[in-house]
Amino acid sequence: MKEFIITTDTTCDLPDEYIREHNIRIIPLYYSFDDTVYGDKNQLNPKDFYNKMRGGSMPTTMAANPDTAKDIFLELLDKGYDILHISFSSALSGSCSVVNTVARDLCNYNPDANIKVVDSLCASMGEGLLVHKAVQMKEAGKSMDDIFDWLEENKLNLCHIFTVDDLHHLHRGGRLSKTTAIIGTLINVKPVLHVNNEGRLVPLNNVRGRKKSLISLVNQMEKRISGFEDKNDTVFISHGDSLEDAEYVASLVRERFGVENIVINYICPTIGSHSGPGTIALFFMGNPR
Repeated sequence: MKEFIITTDTTCDLPDEYIREHNIRIIPLYYSFDDTVYGDKNQLNPKDFYNKMRGGSMPTTMAANPDTAKDIFLELLDKGYDILHISFSSALSGSCSVVNTVARDLCNYNPDANIKVVDSLCASMGEGLLVHKAVQMKEAGKSMDDIFDWLEENKLNLCHIFTVDDLHHLHRGGRLSKTTAIIGTLINVKPVLHVNNEGRLVPLNNVRGRKKSLISLVNQMEKRISGFEDKNDTVFISHGDSLEDAEYVASLVRERFGVENIVINYICPTIGSHSGPGTIALFFMGNPR
């Protein structure tokens, strides 16, 4: 069986040490602050990024660069690897289309090349949890084709439940009207959202107050986890520079479901640019979205 490499995007939000340990290659997505473009090796510290947003600076984001994706794929192909790429949701970024085009062109040019692209329909550590499942299967000796088929069959069981602290960032991203954002802020409304079967961010419900919104994430998990308990040996939580709140959600998950292995990490700037500081997101396997 030919050896293969798992690749994904910066939007998977997996910890750097995990990426190094499991030899995952990352295709960067880009963002800019004040005409300075960041991505790949040129990155802001997450705290600095979110503090700039808190200070009023608003970043813009860009999809993956096709030349960079091509260079990464060519390097791996030249070393004799097949490639399994798990991509950021096509409904949230053009990056999946970019990678698909690069993969198709390389395979057309070189009939021996084997690149499979999964549109994860996921974001942040939802994408990361799907990568984690692929890593587990690879290390258990599964073939790339078997893993690809599993990902396609199960990706809609990857549940995303999240809340934001500042409604104005959802307004900037076109998720809320300006009036709704202003009124919601005045009465301390916190929306709870998820990612639907099309890979888009959609609202579930609104609650009053930050703590209730965090508890609501775990309540939503309880509604979806039945029948999937044995598939949740690991749960992921990502945050927009709000570690204390992320750890509070983790404590509720441990208490209610007995899950001990919980991975917490920052939301990357590409996603954080649209969700803002204080976002908390919970990811697990559950009933279809």
